[in-house]
Formats: sequence, C-alpha cells, structure tokens
Amino acid sequence: MSQKQTIMSFLKNMFGSNEEKQSVSKVGWRPLTDLGQLNEIIDLSTEKPVLIFKHSTRCSISRMVMKQFENEFDLQDKVIPYYIDLLEFRNVSNEIASRFGVTHQSPQIILVKDGKAVYNASHESIEISKIAQFV
Repeated sequence: MSQKQTIMSFLKNMFGSNEEKQSVSKVGWRPLTDLGQLNEIIDLSTEKPVLIFKHSTRCSISRMVMKQFENEFDLQDKVIPYYIDLLEFRNVSNEIASRFGVTHQSPQIILVKDGKAVYNASHESIEISKIAQFV
C-alpha cells in the first residue's frame, strides 16, 4: 500500500467515507502505520510527550471514546498525538504492547515520555484531565 493510500485509508476509517459528513479533528493525529515509527516516537518523546491512541475502527465503543476524546482534547501544544488503526496494523499494535510493557486494550491511550510509557488507560478511563497530569 502506498503512503497516499495509507493516509486515505486512515482518514476514511477515522472520519468516514465521502458519503458521510466529514469533520476535522482538532487533535492533529499522525497515522501510526509501521514499526519504524516506534523508534521515531521514542526519540520524539525525549523532547515532548507522545500520545498513542489505539483504535478499533469496527468497534462502536472505540469510536465513541475517540470522538469524546477529540471533543475534549486541549493538549495541542503539549503532546504529539499518534493514531493507530488496530485492525489494519495489528503487528504495530502488538509491538507497542511489547516495547512499552503495556497490556493491549482497545480503545487505549498510551503516553510515552523519555522513551517509556508513563500512563495508559482504556475505554471509559480515557480522560484528558488524567493524561494532563503526566504531561
């Protein structure tokens, strides 16, 4: 899959198809699609915390949690946000769990700081106010 196709797939999964009403997220998600990006995330996290949102595009609970998260998001200048589609990039999701020592959940938020997971939460426990305490 080309980079353009990956980005288009990411946008379609996140915001819906062209037939559906499109919305723009204020989060500024970066798609997490390959294992090499995990090294980039570790490096970036030494300068600014990195947030990883693990999302199942087929799960209505995951979709609801993500929308609520996006609506409440106010950490634009404080974190670097990444999004991973668990269904399409399962190998990357598994490596996140292994590398950061975090049990896989969906939906799930993982905050990486100085190369280590300093906070993670899943489902209804995903709250901006809790994340902000670790930023």
